[in-house]
Amino acid sequence: MNTKLIFMSCLAALPVISAQAEEAPRKPNVIYILADDLGYGEVGYNGQEMIQTPELDTLADEGMTFSAHYCGNAVCAPTRCSLMTGLHPGHAYIRANSPGYPNGQTPLPEGTETVGALMQRAGYTTAIIGKWGLGGVLEDVPDPVLNSGHPNKQGFDHFFGYLDQRKAHNYYPDHLWRNDEFVELNNPGGAWGKGNQDYSHDLMTEEAITWITEHQDEPMFLYLAYCIPHTHWQVPELGSYADQDWPEERFKIQAAMVTRMDRDIGRIKRLLAELGLAEDTLIIFNSDNGAHGQGGTREFFDTTAGLKGKKRLMTEGGVRSPMLAYWPGTVPAGVRSDHISAFWDFLPTMAELTGEPVDGRTDGLSMLPTLRGQSELQQQHKYLYWELYEGRPNCGVRMGKWKGIVLDRRNGMQIELYDLEADETEEVNVAAQYPEVVEEIRKAMLEAHEPSPFWGKDNQPLYNGPAACELNGVTYVPRVPKKKKAQ
Repeated sequence: MNTKLIFMSCLAALPVISAQAEEAPRKPNVIYILADDLGYGEVGYNGQEMIQTPELDTLADEGMTFSAHYCGNAVCAPTRCSLMTGLHPGHAYIRANSPGYPNGQTPLPEGTETVGALMQRAGYTTAIIGKWGLGGVLEDVPDPVLNSGHPNKQGFDHFFGYLDQRKAHNYYPDHLWRNDEFVELNNPGGAWGKGNQDYSHDLMTEEAITWITEHQDEPMFLYLAYCIPHTHWQVPELGSYADQDWPEERFKIQAAMVTRMDRDIGRIKRLLAELGLAEDTLIIFNSDNGAHGQGGTREFFDTTAGLKGKKRLMTEGGVRSPMLAYWPGTVPAGVRSDHISAFWDFLPTMAELTGEPVDGRTDGLSMLPTLRGQSELQQQHKYLYWELYEGRPNCGVRMGKWKGIVLDRRNGMQIELYDLEADETEEVNVAAQYPEVVEEIRKAMLEAHEPSPFWGKDNQPLYNGPAACELNGVTYVPRVPKKKKAQ
């Protein structure tokens, strides 16, 4: 027999392996959109009727919403720290909006494990567009010196937006940053003047659309940290609210700001569909803390959906977030989850999603089983814990149906207790009826708290001495007390 013919026949019988079959499956893209000071009840899918959010409502209908997801903290910088580092406020490096910072808030230390760093190790290209507030520059232009907390040093290939969150209060700033580049804007009138052209929110949306388009062939992680609806009340146009018979102009502006953000989230959703990436992309939407509630907006719009309190408070209105998740074909549509979760779960969720382990410590639990509709596989928190050193130093615990709050740690651990199943609006303090539950929560508060390098329990900055001091390579200056106005 012809051996050559036998060999060729055997080759012909082997299965053909195409180049496509050899390729590893595409890693899912992740877009995490964070609003700023948006209340739990400020979106249509949580009952809002006066402010229109049709794009978010569609995402909610086609995805999963969460009735018990919580912010990392009750104000901007510490909540973003928990989101990025996977640590609750009792362990996180940043636990307040920082007094005495030179520029860009207290910087995350070098070598911090962040979601950006984890995603880079997992082979993703990464970007943060919007408000950062976890570090910045030590010196301004023309030769900025980046400190350890700058996004490019914390796992992000690309950054565009505000480094200093104080400057993010103005939607018409004179500059933004692109990586280490000082980007001058066409806003000659300043915060309130005429002639301004560059509305920062719009610039962020355009940057996000460009970045997604340019990196569509790579696994992408985008952290899109919008500033809306944090005050100031500024918007280029009132749109459908211009003719509303509302008692205050600021009500129209706030509504127009939220609807403008909603519109742009819809643009990003449609872009993903046009690029053929919709089924390859997980979108998560959240707010960094409770509603700001300024200028009567909380009462007029019911921005907390009846929940007690607002930003800076440990009540539900201060820390519950309007989370939704959208991922066609993976996240089940039209589901409302009561899974108790928090910002510090995002890091371990990304670890499980990508297969890249967390480098170090996390207080979070992966939410991937819940996102995939496999709630029976979901691990549960023993409790969630918050502490905040700003204004009155306070702390809180969510433990099952129970919520424990200390209003002012300077007066000792006087715990108020609420049964959220029977009293979601936290009207009736039942601490006297359930002393054993109060004691459990007290133990959790003591267990979860570790000393902060910046703040003492009396709510005073530890570096507030007679002279400046240095910590992790950054010089902090003493906080100067505000002078009391003459009577």
